[in-house]
Amino acid sequence: MNYELSWEDFEKVDMRVGTIISAETFPNARKPAYKLQIDFGDLGIKKSSAQITKFYSPDELTGRQIIAVVNFPVKQIGNFFSECLVLGVYNEEKDVILLQPGMKVTNGMKIG
Repeated sequence: MNYELSWEDFEKVDMRVGTIISAETFPNARKPAYKLQIDFGDLGIKKSSAQITKFYSPDELTGRQIIAVVNFPVKQIGNFFSECLVLGVYNEEKDVILLQPGMKVTNGMKIG
């Protein structure tokens, strides 16, 4: 079902660019995931749990810029508190491919 958003609805979603500064496996997650720490510049460092293990290793993720929604409420996943939602595209097998800027930009820049 498609729901038509108003411009005001879209403006409520705060999507920002950040750089992953650490990534580690998350053995307590129900589905394979990593625990990430992401630098969003002036917004600070936020944590996220991301199910992106199919195509990315922790070493490959460190230093990579990503796009995330930063204004969702904190979500508890086991003993971990996820503070943002890293965005990606699901392929045909439901594996996630990260959304990333096409060139390096300043951490915290807003997506519009």
